[in-house]
Amino acid sequence: MHEETPGQSATIGRCSCGRHADEAAHLAATDEEAASKRLVEAALLRAILPNAATRRGFLQALGTGSALAALGAALPQGAIAALAGDRGKPEKRDLRIGFLPITCATPIIFAHAAGMYSREGLNVSLMKTAGWAVVRDKTLSGEYDASHMLSPMPLAISMGTGSNPVPMVMPAIENVNGNAITLAMKHRDRRDPKQWKGMRFGVPFDYSMHNFLLRHYLAEHGLDPDRDVQLRVMAPPDMVANLTSGNIDGFIVAEPFNQRAVFEGVGFIHMLTNEIWEGHPCCAFASTAEFARQNPNTFAAVVRALLTATRFSSNSDNRKNVAQMIAPTAYLNQPLTVVEQVLTGRFADGLGGVRNVPNRIDFDPFPWNSMAVWMLTQMRRWGYIKQDVNYREISERVFLASDARRRMAEIGMEAPKANYRKHTIMGKVFDAESVMVAQR
Repeated sequence: MHEETPGQSATIGRCSCGRHADEAAHLAATDEEAASKRLVEAALLRAILPNAATRRGFLQALGTGSALAALGAALPQGAIAALAGDRGKPEKRDLRIGFLPITCATPIIFAHAAGMYSREGLNVSLMKTAGWAVVRDKTLSGEYDASHMLSPMPLAISMGTGSNPVPMVMPAIENVNGNAITLAMKHRDRRDPKQWKGMRFGVPFDYSMHNFLLRHYLAEHGLDPDRDVQLRVMAPPDMVANLTSGNIDGFIVAEPFNQRAVFEGVGFIHMLTNEIWEGHPCCAFASTAEFARQNPNTFAAVVRALLTATRFSSNSDNRKNVAQMIAPTAYLNQPLTVVEQVLTGRFADGLGGVRNVPNRIDFDPFPWNSMAVWMLTQMRRWGYIKQDVNYREISERVFLASDARRRMAEIGMEAPKANYRKHTIMGKVFDAESVMVAQR
Protein backbone atom coordinates (compact mmCIF):
# COMPACT_ATOMS: atom_id res chain seq x y z
CA MET A 1 0.00 0.00 0.00
CA HIS A 2 1.21 3.47 -0.79
CA GLU A 3 -0.16 6.96 -0.75
CA GLU A 4 0.83 10.27 -2.21
CA THR A 5 1.63 12.91 0.33
CA PRO A 6 -0.38 16.10 0.06
CA GLY A 7 1.30 19.21 -1.30
CA GLN A 8 3.19 21.63 0.87
CA SER A 9 1.00 23.82 3.06
CA ALA A 10 0.05 27.11 1.41
CA THR A 11 -0.37 28.89 4.74
CA ILE A 12 2.16 31.74 4.78
CA GLY A 13 3.16 34.03 7.59
CA ARG A 14 4.01 31.58 10.36
CA CYS A 15 7.74 32.28 10.29
CA SER A 16 9.78 35.24 11.52
CA CYS A 17 9.95 36.88 8.07
CA GLY A 18 6.39 36.05 7.01
CA ARG A 19 7.43 34.46 3.71
CA HIS A 20 7.50 30.79 4.70
CA ALA A 21 5.04 28.22 5.98
CA ASP A 22 6.80 27.89 9.33
CA GLU A 23 10.09 28.63 11.07
CA ALA A 24 11.72 25.38 9.94
CA ALA A 25 11.01 26.20 6.30
CA HIS A 26 12.37 29.70 6.93
CA LEU A 27 15.60 28.28 8.38
CA ALA A 28 15.96 25.84 5.49
CA ALA A 29 15.48 28.60 2.92
CA THR A 30 17.94 30.85 4.74
CA ASP A 31 20.51 28.06 4.79
CA GLU A 32 20.04 27.46 1.06
CA GLU A 33 20.23 31.18 0.24
CA ALA A 34 23.52 31.48 2.14
CA ALA A 35 24.95 28.55 0.19
CA SER A 36 23.73 30.07 -3.08
CA LYS A 37 25.42 33.34 -2.18
CA ARG A 38 28.71 31.51 -1.59
CA LEU A 39 28.30 29.75 -4.93
CA VAL A 40 27.66 33.05 -6.69
CA GLU A 41 30.71 34.61 -5.08
CA ALA A 42 32.88 31.69 -6.16
CA ALA A 43 31.51 31.92 -9.71
CA LEU A 44 32.15 35.65 -9.74
CA LEU A 45 35.76 35.15 -8.72
CA ARG A 46 36.32 32.40 -11.31
CA ALA A 47 34.73 34.50 -14.04
CA ILE A 48 37.02 37.47 -13.43
CA LEU A 49 40.17 35.49 -12.56
CA PRO A 50 40.03 32.13 -14.36
CA ASN A 51 43.63 31.23 -13.45
CA ALA A 52 43.73 29.43 -10.08
CA ALA A 53 47.18 30.76 -9.12
CA THR A 54 46.12 34.31 -9.89
CA ARG A 55 42.96 33.88 -7.79
CA ARG A 56 44.96 32.65 -4.81
CA GLY A 57 47.37 35.56 -5.04
CA PHE A 58 44.53 38.05 -5.30
CA LEU A 59 42.78 36.62 -2.23
CA GLN A 60 45.99 36.55 -0.22
CA ALA A 61 46.75 40.15 -1.11
CA LEU A 62 43.35 41.64 -0.28
CA GLY A 63 41.68 39.07 1.95
CA THR A 64 38.61 37.14 0.83
CA GLY A 65 35.97 39.63 2.03
CA SER A 66 37.65 42.71 0.52
CA ALA A 67 38.40 40.89 -2.72
CA LEU A 68 34.79 39.79 -3.25
CA ALA A 69 33.50 43.23 -2.35
CA ALA A 70 35.84 44.82 -4.91
CA LEU A 71 34.79 42.38 -7.63
CA GLY A 72 31.11 42.72 -6.71
CA ALA A 73 31.32 46.48 -7.27
CA ALA A 74 32.69 45.88 -10.76
CA LEU A 75 30.22 43.23 -11.89
CA PRO A 76 26.53 42.88 -10.97
CA GLN A 77 25.99 39.71 -8.98
CA GLY A 78 22.60 39.18 -10.59
CA ALA A 79 24.31 38.33 -13.86
CA ILE A 80 26.70 35.94 -12.13
CA ALA A 81 23.81 34.34 -10.23
CA ALA A 82 22.11 33.62 -13.51
CA LEU A 83 25.35 32.17 -14.85
CA ALA A 84 25.83 29.98 -11.77
CA GLY A 85 22.23 28.79 -11.91
CA ASP A 86 22.27 27.95 -15.62
CA ARG A 87 22.20 24.20 -15.14
CA GLY A 88 19.79 23.16 -17.84
CA LYS A 89 16.01 22.87 -17.64
CA PRO A 90 14.64 19.61 -16.21
CA GLU A 91 13.52 17.26 -18.96
CA LYS A 92 10.80 15.93 -16.66
CA ARG A 93 9.32 18.16 -13.98
CA ASP A 94 6.58 15.97 -12.51
CA LEU A 95 8.16 13.16 -10.55
CA ARG A 96 6.99 10.33 -8.31
CA ILE A 97 9.60 9.40 -5.72
CA GLY A 98 9.10 6.46 -3.37
CA PHE A 99 10.04 6.42 0.30
CA LEU A 100 9.55 4.37 3.43
CA PRO A 101 8.38 6.22 6.56
CA ILE A 102 11.69 6.02 8.41
CA THR A 103 14.11 8.70 9.57
CA CYS A 104 16.66 7.50 6.99
CA ALA A 105 14.41 9.22 4.44
CA THR A 106 14.86 12.58 6.16
CA PRO A 107 16.56 14.32 3.18
CA ILE A 108 13.92 13.11 0.72
CA ILE A 109 11.07 14.12 3.03
CA PHE A 110 12.55 17.40 4.22
CA ALA A 111 13.36 18.51 0.67
CA HIS A 112 9.64 18.11 -0.07
CA ALA A 113 8.35 19.73 3.11
CA ALA A 114 10.72 22.71 2.80
CA GLY A 115 10.09 23.31 -0.90
CA MET A 116 13.59 22.40 -2.07
CA TYR A 117 12.40 20.38 -5.07
CA SER A 118 10.23 23.24 -6.30
CA ARG A 119 13.19 25.61 -6.08
CA GLU A 120 14.94 23.30 -8.54
CA GLY A 121 11.96 23.54 -10.90
CA LEU A 122 10.50 20.16 -9.97
CA ASN A 123 7.04 19.06 -8.91
CA VAL A 124 7.68 16.01 -6.73
CA SER A 125 5.04 13.69 -5.33
CA LEU A 126 6.34 11.53 -2.50
CA MET A 127 4.91 8.02 -2.49
CA LYS A 128 4.76 6.44 0.95
CA THR A 129 5.49 2.74 0.57
CA ALA A 130 5.21 -0.13 3.02
CA GLY A 131 8.22 -2.31 2.19
CA TRP A 132 11.47 -2.53 0.28
CA ALA A 133 10.40 -5.13 -2.26
CA VAL A 134 7.53 -2.85 -3.27
CA VAL A 135 9.92 0.10 -3.64
CA ARG A 136 12.18 -2.01 -5.84
CA ASP A 137 9.37 -3.32 -8.04
CA LYS A 138 7.70 0.05 -8.55
CA THR A 139 11.01 1.68 -9.43
CA LEU A 140 11.86 -1.03 -11.94
CA SER A 141 8.39 -0.88 -13.50
CA GLY A 142 8.65 2.90 -13.95
CA GLU A 143 5.78 3.67 -11.59
CA TYR A 144 8.32 5.54 -9.47
CA ASP A 145 10.86 7.73 -11.25
CA ALA A 146 13.35 7.25 -8.43
CA SER A 147 13.29 6.15 -4.83
CA HIS A 148 14.67 5.98 -1.35
CA MET A 149 16.45 2.61 -1.18
CA LEU A 150 18.63 0.62 1.15
CA SER A 151 22.20 1.30 0.02
CA PRO A 152 22.95 -2.33 -1.00
CA MET A 153 19.80 -2.51 -3.14
CA PRO A 154 21.12 -0.72 -6.25
CA LEU A 155 24.14 -3.06 -6.22
CA ALA A 156 21.98 -6.17 -5.91
CA ILE A 157 19.51 -5.05 -8.58
CA SER A 158 22.30 -4.17 -11.01
CA MET A 159 23.72 -7.69 -10.62
CA GLY A 160 20.31 -9.38 -10.88
CA THR A 161 20.52 -10.63 -7.32
CA GLY A 162 17.00 -11.00 -5.91
CA SER A 163 15.44 -9.49 -9.04
CA ASN A 164 15.88 -9.21 -12.77
CA PRO A 165 19.14 -7.41 -13.57
CA VAL A 166 18.56 -3.71 -14.23
CA PRO A 167 21.44 -1.20 -14.19
CA MET A 168 21.01 1.22 -11.27
CA VAL A 169 22.80 4.35 -10.13
CA MET A 170 23.15 5.82 -6.66
CA PRO A 171 24.42 9.42 -6.48
CA ALA A 172 23.90 10.13 -2.77
CA ILE A 173 23.76 8.37 0.57
CA GLU A 174 20.76 9.59 2.55
CA ASN A 175 21.98 8.87 6.06
CA VAL A 176 24.74 7.27 8.06
CA ASN A 177 24.19 5.41 11.35
CA GLY A 178 20.51 5.72 12.36
CA ASN A 179 19.74 2.10 13.32
CA ALA A 180 19.80 -0.12 16.39
CA ILE A 181 19.43 -3.66 17.63
CA THR A 182 16.35 -3.79 19.84
CA LEU A 183 15.38 -6.71 22.10
CA ALA A 184 12.10 -7.58 23.78
CA MET A 185 11.94 -6.58 27.44
CA LYS A 186 11.95 -10.23 28.52
CA HIS A 187 15.55 -10.45 27.26
CA ARG A 188 16.97 -7.58 29.31
CA ASP A 189 19.15 -10.07 31.19
CA ARG A 190 20.40 -11.69 27.96
CA ARG A 191 22.68 -8.95 26.66
CA ASP A 192 25.50 -11.32 25.69
CA PRO A 193 24.99 -12.44 22.06
CA LYS A 194 26.38 -15.85 22.98
CA GLN A 195 23.04 -16.35 24.79
CA TRP A 196 21.01 -15.67 21.66
CA LYS A 197 20.96 -19.15 20.12
CA GLY A 198 17.45 -20.01 18.97
CA MET A 199 16.25 -16.40 19.02
CA ARG A 200 14.28 -14.85 16.15
CA PHE A 201 15.22 -11.45 14.70
CA GLY A 202 13.45 -9.21 12.25
CA VAL A 203 15.47 -7.63 9.44
CA PRO A 204 13.93 -5.24 6.89
CA PHE A 205 15.34 -6.83 3.72
CA ASP A 206 17.94 -9.34 2.59
CA TYR A 207 19.89 -6.64 0.76
CA SER A 208 20.18 -4.22 3.65
CA MET A 209 22.94 -2.90 5.85
CA HIS A 210 20.81 -4.12 8.74
CA ASN A 211 21.06 -7.72 7.61
CA PHE A 212 24.78 -7.48 6.91
CA LEU A 213 25.62 -5.63 10.13
CA LEU A 214 23.62 -8.06 12.28
CA ARG A 215 25.21 -11.05 10.54
CA HIS A 216 28.67 -9.57 11.04
CA TYR A 217 27.93 -8.78 14.70
CA LEU A 218 26.67 -12.31 15.38
CA ALA A 219 29.61 -13.93 13.59
CA GLU A 220 32.09 -11.86 15.57
CA HIS A 221 30.50 -13.31 18.71
CA GLY A 222 30.80 -16.88 17.46
CA LEU A 223 27.25 -17.40 16.17
CA ASP A 224 26.27 -18.66 12.72
CA PRO A 225 23.46 -16.33 11.60
CA ASP A 226 22.05 -19.01 9.30
CA ARG A 227 22.04 -21.81 11.87
CA ASP A 228 22.05 -20.43 15.40
CA VAL A 229 19.31 -17.80 15.02
CA GLN A 230 16.36 -17.15 12.73
CA LEU A 231 16.38 -14.01 10.60
CA ARG A 232 12.95 -13.01 9.32
CA VAL A 233 12.40 -10.35 6.67
CA MET A 234 9.56 -7.97 7.50
CA ALA A 235 8.58 -4.40 6.70
CA PRO A 236 9.93 -1.86 9.21
CA PRO A 237 6.46 -0.61 10.26
CA ASP A 238 5.53 -4.19 11.25
CA MET A 239 8.44 -4.82 13.60
CA VAL A 240 7.13 -3.27 16.81
CA ALA A 241 3.86 -5.20 16.50
CA ASN A 242 5.76 -8.45 15.91
CA LEU A 243 7.95 -7.77 18.93
CA THR A 244 4.87 -7.03 21.03
CA SER A 245 3.14 -10.25 19.99
CA GLY A 246 6.23 -12.38 20.62
CA ASN A 247 6.68 -13.40 16.99
CA ILE A 248 10.27 -12.16 17.20
CA ASP A 249 12.72 -11.69 20.06
CA GLY A 250 14.38 -8.64 18.61
CA PHE A 251 15.03 -6.70 15.46
CA ILE A 252 17.54 -4.51 13.71
CA VAL A 253 15.96 -1.69 11.78
CA ALA A 254 16.02 1.99 10.97
CA GLU A 255 14.48 4.56 13.25
CA PRO A 256 12.04 5.50 14.52
CA PHE A 257 10.98 1.92 15.23
CA ASN A 258 13.67 1.14 17.79
CA GLN A 259 12.68 4.24 19.71
CA ARG A 260 9.01 3.47 19.15
CA ALA A 261 9.50 0.08 20.85
CA VAL A 262 10.93 1.93 23.85
CA PHE A 263 8.08 4.46 23.70
CA GLU A 264 5.56 1.60 23.77
CA GLY A 265 7.39 -0.14 26.63
CA VAL A 266 7.86 -3.39 24.70
CA GLY A 267 11.58 -3.28 23.95
CA PHE A 268 14.94 -1.81 24.86
CA ILE A 269 17.85 -0.63 22.75
CA HIS A 270 20.61 -3.22 23.02
CA MET A 271 23.06 -1.40 20.78
CA LEU A 272 23.16 1.43 18.26
CA THR A 273 24.65 0.33 14.96
CA ASN A 274 27.20 3.14 15.05
CA GLU A 275 28.76 1.11 17.89
CA ILE A 276 29.41 -1.60 15.28
CA TRP A 277 30.59 0.75 12.54
CA GLU A 278 30.75 4.47 13.19
CA GLY A 279 29.57 6.33 10.09
CA HIS A 280 28.23 3.27 8.29
CA PRO A 281 25.92 3.95 5.33
CA CYS A 282 22.28 3.02 5.60
CA CYS A 283 19.84 4.34 3.02
CA ALA A 284 20.39 6.01 -0.31
CA PHE A 285 18.69 7.74 -3.20
CA ALA A 286 18.67 5.70 -6.42
CA SER A 287 17.16 5.43 -9.86
CA THR A 288 17.59 3.25 -12.88
CA ALA A 289 20.57 4.16 -15.02
CA GLU A 290 18.14 4.63 -17.89
CA PHE A 291 16.19 7.33 -16.03
CA ALA A 292 19.38 9.20 -15.19
CA ARG A 293 20.63 8.93 -18.77
CA GLN A 294 17.36 10.09 -20.35
CA ASN A 295 16.81 12.91 -17.82
CA PRO A 296 20.25 14.25 -16.87
CA ASN A 297 19.08 17.73 -15.86
CA THR A 298 16.17 16.34 -13.86
CA PHE A 299 18.44 13.83 -12.16
CA ALA A 300 20.95 16.55 -11.27
CA ALA A 301 18.19 18.82 -9.94
CA VAL A 302 16.81 16.12 -7.64
CA VAL A 303 20.28 15.36 -6.32
CA ARG A 304 20.95 19.05 -5.62
CA ALA A 305 17.68 19.33 -3.69
CA LEU A 306 18.57 16.25 -1.66
CA LEU A 307 22.08 17.52 -0.95
CA THR A 308 20.68 20.85 0.21
CA ALA A 309 18.28 19.02 2.54
CA THR A 310 21.12 16.80 3.73
CA ARG A 311 23.32 19.76 4.57
CA PHE A 312 20.53 21.42 6.56
CA SER A 313 19.62 18.19 8.39
CA SER A 314 23.23 17.46 9.29
CA ASN A 315 23.36 20.61 11.46
CA SER A 316 22.46 19.56 15.01
CA ASP A 317 20.98 23.01 15.66
CA ASN A 318 18.31 22.28 13.04
CA ARG A 319 17.29 18.81 14.19
CA LYS A 320 14.21 19.80 16.25
CA ASN A 321 12.88 21.86 13.36
CA VAL A 322 13.47 18.98 10.98
CA ALA A 323 11.67 16.61 13.35
CA GLN A 324 8.62 18.88 13.39
CA MET A 325 8.43 18.80 9.61
CA ILE A 326 8.91 15.07 9.02
CA ALA A 327 6.91 13.62 11.96
CA PRO A 328 3.35 14.38 10.66
CA THR A 329 0.99 11.80 9.21
CA ALA A 330 1.84 12.51 5.58
CA TYR A 331 5.45 11.56 6.22
CA LEU A 332 6.57 9.43 9.21
CA ASN A 333 3.29 9.42 11.12
CA GLN A 334 5.11 9.17 14.46
CA PRO A 335 4.88 10.99 17.80
CA LEU A 336 7.08 14.08 17.68
CA THR A 337 8.89 13.08 20.88
CA VAL A 338 10.00 9.81 19.25
CA VAL A 339 11.36 11.55 16.16
CA GLU A 340 13.08 14.23 18.24
CA GLN A 341 14.81 11.61 20.39
CA VAL A 342 16.20 10.00 17.25
CA LEU A 343 17.32 13.16 15.48
CA THR A 344 18.75 14.94 18.51
CA GLY A 345 20.40 11.81 19.92
CA ARG A 346 19.09 12.34 23.46
CA PHE A 347 16.89 9.36 24.13
CA ALA A 348 15.51 6.85 26.62
CA ASP A 349 17.07 3.41 26.16
CA GLY A 350 14.21 1.35 27.58
CA LEU A 351 16.25 0.19 30.58
CA GLY A 352 15.71 3.28 32.68
CA GLY A 353 18.62 5.23 31.27
CA VAL A 354 18.83 8.35 29.14
CA ARG A 355 21.62 8.45 26.58
CA ASN A 356 23.10 11.37 24.70
CA VAL A 357 24.54 10.30 21.34
CA PRO A 358 24.48 13.27 18.93
CA ASN A 359 25.57 11.11 15.99
CA ARG A 360 22.93 8.47 16.60
CA ILE A 361 21.85 9.41 13.08
CA ASP A 362 23.74 11.70 10.77
CA PHE A 363 23.59 12.85 7.18
CA ASP A 364 26.69 12.55 5.01
CA PRO A 365 25.80 12.12 1.33
CA PHE A 366 29.08 11.02 -0.23
CA PRO A 367 28.74 7.51 -1.76
CA TRP A 368 32.12 6.00 -0.94
CA ASN A 369 33.03 3.23 -3.36
CA SER A 370 34.80 1.48 -0.47
CA MET A 371 31.46 1.16 1.31
CA ALA A 372 30.02 -0.54 -1.76
CA VAL A 373 32.93 -2.98 -1.80
CA TRP A 374 32.21 -3.96 1.81
CA MET A 375 28.56 -4.62 0.93
CA LEU A 376 29.59 -6.78 -2.02
CA THR A 377 31.96 -8.81 0.16
CA GLN A 378 29.09 -9.45 2.57
CA MET A 379 26.77 -10.56 -0.22
CA ARG A 380 29.44 -13.02 -1.27
CA ARG A 381 30.24 -14.07 2.31
CA TRP A 382 26.65 -14.99 3.09
CA GLY A 383 25.80 -16.63 -0.24
CA TYR A 384 23.60 -13.95 -1.80
CA ILE A 385 25.90 -13.91 -4.81
CA LYS A 386 27.56 -17.10 -6.00
CA GLN A 387 29.48 -15.84 -9.01
CA ASP A 388 32.75 -13.93 -9.12
CA VAL A 389 32.15 -10.19 -8.96
CA ASN A 390 34.49 -7.44 -10.04
CA TYR A 391 34.20 -5.34 -6.89
CA ARG A 392 35.79 -2.24 -8.37
CA GLU A 393 33.74 -2.26 -11.56
CA ILE A 394 30.32 -2.73 -9.95
CA SER A 395 31.00 -0.36 -7.05
CA GLU A 396 32.12 2.47 -9.34
CA ARG A 397 29.37 1.86 -11.87
CA VAL A 398 26.59 2.07 -9.27
CA PHE A 399 27.93 4.35 -6.52
CA LEU A 400 28.43 7.62 -8.41
CA ALA A 401 31.15 9.19 -6.31
CA SER A 402 32.38 11.50 -9.07
CA ASP A 403 28.86 12.68 -9.85
CA ALA A 404 28.19 13.32 -6.16
CA ARG A 405 31.39 15.34 -5.95
CA ARG A 406 30.25 17.50 -8.88
CA ARG A 407 26.74 18.09 -7.47
CA MET A 408 28.13 18.89 -4.02
CA ALA A 409 30.42 21.50 -5.57
CA GLU A 410 27.43 23.06 -7.35
CA ILE A 411 25.82 23.94 -4.03
CA GLY A 412 29.03 24.83 -2.23
CA MET A 413 29.51 21.61 -0.26
CA GLU A 414 32.96 20.15 0.25
CA ALA A 415 33.45 16.59 -0.94
CA PRO A 416 36.20 14.06 -0.33
CA LYS A 417 38.89 13.98 -3.00
CA ALA A 418 39.19 10.17 -2.95
CA ASN A 419 36.56 7.53 -3.68
CA TYR A 420 37.96 4.89 -1.33
CA ARG A 421 38.95 4.96 2.32
CA LYS A 422 39.52 2.51 5.16
CA HIS A 423 36.63 1.72 7.52
CA THR A 424 36.84 0.41 11.08
CA ILE A 425 34.16 -2.21 11.79
CA MET A 426 34.03 -3.79 15.23
CA GLY A 427 37.59 -2.73 15.86
CA LYS A 428 38.98 -4.21 12.64
CA VAL A 429 40.06 -2.19 9.62
CA PHE A 430 38.41 -2.94 6.28
CA ASP A 431 40.62 -1.89 3.37
CA ALA A 432 38.72 -2.09 0.08
CA GLU A 433 41.86 -1.43 -1.95
CA SER A 434 43.56 -4.49 -0.44
CA VAL A 435 40.47 -6.58 -1.10
CA MET A 436 40.42 -5.54 -4.76
CA VAL A 437 44.15 -6.18 -5.15
CA ALA A 438 43.71 -9.67 -3.68
CA GLN A 439 40.83 -10.28 -6.09
CA ARG A 440 43.03 -9.76 -9.17
